[in-house]
Amino acid sequence: MNERVVEILVYIMNEMRGERTALNHLEVISRDLQQRGYTENEISSAFSWLYERYQNENEELVRHTGPTLPGSFRVLHDMERIVIAPAGYGYLLQLKHLGILDDAEVEQVIERAMMIGATRLSEEAIKSIVASTLFNLDNGSGAFFVLEDSAVVH
Repeated sequence: MNERVVEILVYIMNEMRGERTALNHLEVISRDLQQRGYTENEISSAFSWLYERYQNENEELVRHTGPTLPGSFRVLHDMERIVIAPAGYGYLLQLKHLGILDDAEVEQVIERAMMIGATRLSEEAIKSIVASTLFNLDNGSGAFFVLEDSAVVH
């Protein structure tokens, strides 16, 4: 389910970066996502994550800046290329470009992929690692969680 929330984040950031939808028209994005088959809980979780992520930062939600250093980008080492499929690395670059992942989080995803040690991680496997990185699923902090559709909070 967390992978679906990441898909929603990608969609939202693409819409906002492309300036097809203004921030004050988020209900249009929400309605479109529901038509695409996402649940209200998944959509709400994505918007909540965005809010939490950027609430304490002094930067715009949609940045129109390039890489940290002009003309620079992360190149995979030979061993990393063996483990991470090109589609998975392309997905990471897309998330970085959209501002969903920062440089440190990209490194963290690559490091986790290398620790798995599989011979070739697909884009779907990278999506799972990204979801666990973004939602802090491995560190036990419980800082963010996504409710299932039938979940009840007491």
